[in-house]
Amino acid sequence: MSSLILGIETSCDETAAALVSAEGEIRSSIVSSQADLHARFGGVVPEVASRRHLELVLPVVREALAEAGASLDEVERVAVTQGPGLIGALLVGLAAAKALAWGRGLPLVPVNHLHGHVAALYLEPEPLEPPFLCLLASGGHTMLVDVRERGAFRPIGTTLDDAAGEAFDKGARLLGLGYPGGAELDRLAQEGDPEALSFPVARVPGLDFSFSGVKTALLYEVRKGDVERRRADLAASYQRAIVRALMQRTLEAAKQTGAERIAIVGGVAANSELRAALSDATAPPFQLCTDNAAMIASAARYAEAIHSPRYLGLDAFASAS
Repeated sequence: MSSLILGIETSCDETAAALVSAEGEIRSSIVSSQADLHARFGGVVPEVASRRHLELVLPVVREALAEAGASLDEVERVAVTQGPGLIGALLVGLAAAKALAWGRGLPLVPVNHLHGHVAALYLEPEPLEPPFLCLLASGGHTMLVDVRERGAFRPIGTTLDDAAGEAFDKGARLLGLGYPGGAELDRLAQEGDPEALSFPVARVPGLDFSFSGVKTALLYEVRKGDVERRRADLAASYQRAIVRALMQRTLEAAKQTGAERIAIVGGVAANSELRAALSDATAPPFQLCTDNAAMIASAARYAEAIHSPRYLGLDAFASAS
């Protein structure tokens, strides 16, 4: 039987654990979302998220082992998200991973969350081989990366303000769709006319993005009133502007780098209009677009493992910079 990697992910409001083989087969992937817990606040409350992770992390690991029909005896290394993310949430996962690794005498692999999203593309049954250009778009990050080898990438563009996923969630909140709103806005947009309004798409130097302007434009439209009647058109037009910005920059980057293949990862990669706009791009299955631990275990296959006791001094980091 192939040795297994135990992945743990707690960077935001999903508590996740997964078991992945060295060959990239997902044996189990468990994600416990806190979306309902944070919905009344209109967004993630870091302290609440951290406390919930404390309650869930070990039960989620046990469930992942049970779903895989495996025991800790079959685990060869423990992988965990080190950052970026909410620092308190990250520390819960990191502490749990350290304890499991120390208790079992296993090496630990700290994983960058962004590398994890890209590594979701390397999982079975259809792993993508570098080189390729990748659009990484999520609630916390939006960037273009040039991937030449597994385990590394070169950023060539990023957002100057809001991430695309954050812009979707804030737009959904302005339209009264609640939290998390990205998926709800996507569903509502399918009922509206994307050409009803022309929202601005910022043109910034290089291959960077900016989404603060389109968010402000939606705010002004909402303030005009009659939102109930126009809600679907507002959602469709707003989504079209964000997707158009993502698509145009991605195609520009592909032309500049000479990339023959394009991939999209992160929570926004589940957006139906983005997938249609970049129909030739490779994307992970929907369940691997949002935060999960299978992608963290996948990234650990290409990262250096740290042996005890050196990993006991590892700290989490909140920012990608």
